[in-house]
Amino acid sequence: MRKSEPAQTGRGTPCSQAAGGRAREATGAVKALVIEDSRTSQAMISHLLREMGIEPVQAENGHRGLELYAECGPDLILLDVVLPDIDGFDVARRIRAGEGSGDWTPIVFLTGRTSDADLEAGIEAGGDDYLVKPLNPIVFAAKVRAMSRIAQMRDKLLETTHQLDQVNRELMRLSAMDGLTGLANRRHFDAMLRAEWERCASRRLPVSLLMCDVDFFKPYNDSLGHLQGDECLRRIGSALQFSVRRPCELAARYGGEEFALLMPETTASQAVEIAETVRSNVEKLQIAHPRAPKGQVSLSIGVATRVPNPELSPERLVALADKALYLAKHQGRDRAVQAVGGGGT
Repeated sequence: MRKSEPAQTGRGTPCSQAAGGRAREATGAVKALVIEDSRTSQAMISHLLREMGIEPVQAENGHRGLELYAECGPDLILLDVVLPDIDGFDVARRIRAGEGSGDWTPIVFLTGRTSDADLEAGIEAGGDDYLVKPLNPIVFAAKVRAMSRIAQMRDKLLETTHQLDQVNRELMRLSAMDGLTGLANRRHFDAMLRAEWERCASRRLPVSLLMCDVDFFKPYNDSLGHLQGDECLRRIGSALQFSVRRPCELAARYGGEEFALLMPETTASQAVEIAETVRSNVEKLQIAHPRAPKGQVSLSIGVATRVPNPELSPERLVALADKALYLAKHQGRDRAVQAVGGGGT
């Protein structure tokens, strides 16, 4: 049925929030967008909403309704099917098409059409309920309250889901972290090594690995105690983390007093230079060691660099770096030694 009384532009409460957010979150008030071109119907609906403590935002046609929807982020939409520009079904379809993941605003159609086909068309367009004109104030209030409750439940569910997502992210972060040093743990290192190995294999890029071991750490613990030993490992872990410059690089506690520094896209000469910087940084910490030849804590480092290929596994890279670390220990400690040769799987 066509109405003959166009509503005046600017009636009702203007929006008080920018696009992209729900008005209730900013002001605490529930807002209902009323898209209706009849002045009489607008006035009656706004009055009923205010009696329910809901703030009406009024639009006289479909295009203005879409603008106010984007500006206000209403909690509920009351939408006339017959409008002077585009019909309510088209408005509903555009609103649903523009909703992001997890977004949903209840849409209740206002219409004098009561056929099953009209009801089906409204639901298909994205509507959630129907109110038949002339409006019954009791039925109107009941349905608006029901839609408001559903919207509030949905908001609480989204909030809970967001909180759970944050908790899960934190748990994942903690599960990948060594509790003492804050570096990556062995499990995360193994996963990152394999991932970077495969990535560099597809691009024919080198992968470098530094295996680091604290020299004479058992005598250090025996002399100064485990608490002091833990603090020593934390300070060395910080020195290693300082060497990480890119997202693809990773400093990890490999086990006990042994650390690993994964350096994808790093050549052999670059890796040796980084290893010497790491060794020097630990030396500069000047951690006193009563049972070390030089009187302070030092670090031995084994360096291995390979371009991944089908005949070479990441485990082989670890073995080569370990062998180089053994040579660094054998040659007097407090030095970096680069692996030579090596192949196979």
